[in-house]
Amino acid sequence: MSNLDLALKDMMSIDGAIGAAVVDYSSGMALGMLGNSKTLDLQIAAAGNTEVVRAKLRTIDQLGLNEDIEDILITLSGQYHLIRPMSGPKSKGLFLYLALHRERANLAMARHRLKGIEQELDI
Repeated sequence: MSNLDLALKDMMSIDGAIGAAVVDYSSGMALGMLGNSKTLDLQIAAAGNTEVVRAKLRTIDQLGLNEDIEDILITLSGQYHLIRPMSGPKSKGLFLYLALHRERANLAMARHRLKGIEQELDI
């Protein structure tokens, strides 16, 4: 099993997880996806969240901030969507995406686990 497959399985083991992906934000394409929801199209989520990441990076640049994005949280009425750009030298240009059931997820724990997964993932 590849490092990517293990990372996706780890992401899906987070309480409340309904979908996970590793996405290349230069193309908007998912390198890998795993999910158990019929209502969450991970291909569409990968492409749409690519635009979110690009817009935030562009805004940071325009503001002249010397900052990196740790994560982006999108809160819906029934779900959390976490986006975590990867920072490793080989994984620059990629982000982790995790969708969670809001009622079943512990947001602080999910963020903590996602950070650990990002640090261990070598692509």
